[in-house]
Amino acid sequence: MATTQDISTGRTLNDRLAITRGVMNMFENWGLHAEEMMALLNLEGKARHFTQYRHNKPLPDTPDVMRRVEYLVRIDDALRTTYPSNPSMGKRWLRQRSHKFNKHSPLSMMIGDGEQGMIYVLSRLDCTFAWDQSGSIPSSRSLEC
Repeated sequence: MATTQDISTGRTLNDRLAITRGVMNMFENWGLHAEEMMALLNLEGKARHFTQYRHNKPLPDTPDVMRRVEYLVRIDDALRTTYPSNPSMGKRWLRQRSHKFNKHSPLSMMIGDGEQGMIYVLSRLDCTFAWDQSGSIPSSRSLEC
C-alpha cells in the first residue's frame, strides 16, 4: 500500500485518497453535477475528467483546494446538525433560493462567490463559525463558573 508522505503537507497518499473519497461521497449525497463539483473546488478541466477522482486519484493537495474542502465538510456537518432527522433535506436546502442569500441558493452563492461564498454560507449555518470569524473573545466573566 502506498503511504508515501508529501513533505509539503504531511499528508500521506492514503490520507489524501480518504479525503477525496469523503468529498466525492458528500458531493454525491448533495446530488451535484461534475461541473458544480469542479467549480466548488476551483478545479479546471473537462467535467468528464472529474470522474478520475472517484477511481483512486487524490484531489490536488494545494492550500486552495484543501481550504475549500474544509469549508465544504463543515457545511455538510452543519447541515447534518440542522436536519438530523432528514438527511436529504441538506440536498434540498443547498438548491433552495432564500432571502438570506439575496434570493439565490446557497449552492449558487458558493459557486458564484467561491471561497467567500462558502464562508458566507457556513456562517449562516454554523453560529460557532460566525462567532470565530467575528473575532469575538469571551470576557473573563463568561469564563467563570
